[in-house]
Amino acid sequence: MDHPAKVTSPASKHVFAMTELAYRWRNQRLEVVPHPHKVSAEALRGIDRQKAALQQNTLQFVRRKPANHALLTGARGTGKSSLVKAMLDEFAGQGLRLVEIHPHDLTELPEVVAPLRDRPERFILYVDDFSVASSDARLTALKTALDGGIEDPPENVLIYATSNRRHLMPEMAKENEGYHWEDGELHPGETTEEKISLSERFGLWLSFLPFTQDQYLDAVRVHLALLGHDGWDEELQTLALRWALNRASRSGRVARQFARDWVGREST
Repeated sequence: MDHPAKVTSPASKHVFAMTELAYRWRNQRLEVVPHPHKVSAEALRGIDRQKAALQQNTLQFVRRKPANHALLTGARGTGKSSLVKAMLDEFAGQGLRLVEIHPHDLTELPEVVAPLRDRPERFILYVDDFSVASSDARLTALKTALDGGIEDPPENVLIYATSNRRHLMPEMAKENEGYHWEDGELHPGETTEEKISLSERFGLWLSFLPFTQDQYLDAVRVHLALLGHDGWDEELQTLALRWALNRASRSGRVARQFARDWVGREST
């Protein structure tokens, strides 16, 4: 049985070969991802503005120009995670590498970053579906890594995080009670301040909205074409819309799922 290749341990800061394109942090080690999920940016529809912004930011990064950490927030299935993966597909040839870190492991960010510093490659730390309570130690770790520690952050590492929440933390109604007036100005409570201070450390904010019907149908046609089907008619459109209605969602993910189901059925 093949086991994931271990390329570093928490204590190791020596130079090691990183010839693969993708890695994940697990059990306090970097592991090679031998078969990274390849996503083409051209296949992502309905998010042209977000796509262009992240492509430009990543282009600056791989060219060793100033670039920002990115926070991608919004509706589920609209392409946040796929867009981050598409950056690897587009820029791997220019030295980009992707390192996935689970939100639960964010307290280990210093150990993740240490062996990457001063390497020739450019690393995106990918944190998917992140949210955290204001009292969580992960909040402090992420804030420090983004901007706020005593150590100068490595210039070859950026964090791209996705979340269903703009401020990365659950919204509680009682937090509104923390607002108070001071010298004629309205000030947020401590918990809200924590939320804002974290999200503001990301220089690039990208919001993803639920798809319109036209955007959804366009995504369906793209995914059908990727699976080898180029035809389109009113009956197929009706089936695609019914599929979305049954899931109470219109998104790129739902479009891909419909395309796989329909093409699979038609080919059997």
